[in-house]
Amino acid sequence: MSTGKENPVIILVVVLALVAYALWSMKSSPAIPSTDTNQVVDTTTGANNGNGNGNGNVNTNTPLSYSDALAIYKNARIQLDTACRASPSNITYKDGTSIMIDNRAPVARTVKVNSVYTIPAYGFKIIKLSSAILPATWLIDCDKSQNVATIIIQE
Repeated sequence: MSTGKENPVIILVVVLALVAYALWSMKSSPAIPSTDTNQVVDTTTGANNGNGNGNGNVNTNTPLSYSDALAIYKNARIQLDTACRASPSNITYKDGTSIMIDNRAPVARTVKVNSVYTIPAYGFKIIKLSSAILPATWLIDCDKSQNVATIIIQE
């Protein structure tokens, strides 16, 4: 027999499941559209003086502030500290995902993520991960430090 009290509980469980699924699907691939056909696409560069007032350029020359980039790429960011240590150092992303390489050092860094980029002091780059052969493993180098992080790209 049903007492009628189960219905609100079932509805609550279903609503929570839908919210959890929506949050999970939003974090899986925060990509910025690009018309570039290269395997690695450098879509954004930003410099920031440490107070969140940096800016960058998306393909359309639309400014992207450091704080906006942090919000967009909160689940797809690799941060490099002053000693070129990467956090996280081992991560897996889906093919086609755009990620933020975040330089938190007071000096410009030369960073290799399948291609070589110069990231300004307290700046960032947005890079699209794409490989014709999957899964693929990309190693990140930072200045003279090699293999500071490993990215696995999957279907």
